[in-house]
Amino acid sequence: MTHTSAEATARETLEGWIPSLASETEVRSALNLAFDYRGDVTLTLRDGRAIVGYVYDRNGDQPSLSGCTARLLETQSGNRLSIPYDQIARLEFSGRDTAAGKSFENWLKKYQEKKAAGQTASIESDPLD
Repeated sequence: MTHTSAEATARETLEGWIPSLASETEVRSALNLAFDYRGDVTLTLRDGRAIVGYVYDRNGDQPSLSGCTARLLETQSGNRLSIPYDQIARLEFSGRDTAAGKSFENWLKKYQEKKAAGQTASIESDPLD
């Protein structure tokens, strides 16, 4: 499943999306989205290695991609890795987005629907998954 950057930002979740990394702008944009994503991503490096983990930091403001890095907490080993942007050949939003559907707007809509139906509606949050 491939989507444009505009499609990705319009989606409720990025889960399953594989962005194009054809330009420097697309690489920077995709890694900014990966940083905001609350799930694991799979990075395939130019040498063929695939690394699955959580992007917990990134430095994408350098003039060249070789100076930019994504910091990833590797899922399997727990190792913290620093990956230069120019070494990333493919990015996939492969893990479950733990925040999908849990926006304030969704909560407010459910609250209002319960109140309108005469059901007990609480301001307490739902239990965490």
